[in-house]
Amino acid sequence: MAQRDDSSQLLDQEPILLHAARNGDRNAFAVLVERYWDRLFRWLIHLAHDRHTAEDLTQEAFLKAFAGLKLFREGSNFRAWLFRIAHNCYVNLQRRGSTRKGQPLADNLPCPDDGPVEQVLSREALQALARAVGCLPEDFRSAFLLRAEEGMSFRQIAEVLDLTEETARWRVFKARQKLLTGLAGQLDGERT
Repeated sequence: MAQRDDSSQLLDQEPILLHAARNGDRNAFAVLVERYWDRLFRWLIHLAHDRHTAEDLTQEAFLKAFAGLKLFREGSNFRAWLFRIAHNCYVNLQRRGSTRKGQPLADNLPCPDDGPVEQVLSREALQALARAVGCLPEDFRSAFLLRAEEGMSFRQIAEVLDLTEETARWRVFKARQKLLTGLAGQLDGERT
């Protein structure tokens, strides 16, 4: 029998961890923070376009999640709930008008273990994609990244962004359309 990977084992443990955290076990909540920190931070950096803002928002979201654990409905999707809290933190920051403007993505994009030419081409392609994603309207960008990077269902995206499922589906579709159009325009511009 094949051994399951750590992430699926942790997912199986998530209800147990949530129950323990709701009863005051900080170590159980720390395991959840460790599991979701990078994913939440990566999504927020795409929204905020600034590493420091994304770090602040990630921290704020986890603090609010910990404070609100008693309100979390057992059996609900913790990831969607956490991302919803983070989205609300981001929206509140936008309302206050205190976001910093920075680069859409960090400079250290991953490259495959190919030769130097392939690495440069891959890095350039990823940077072009990152720029295109960064240029998407915020509503489309947030829905697209939840789908593409987090693998959330349209129902989960709707829950996080407080939309109907159909609107979530439409925003992801439009984001993909805009990305294809934008990237095709960049490629046409490079050929001329």
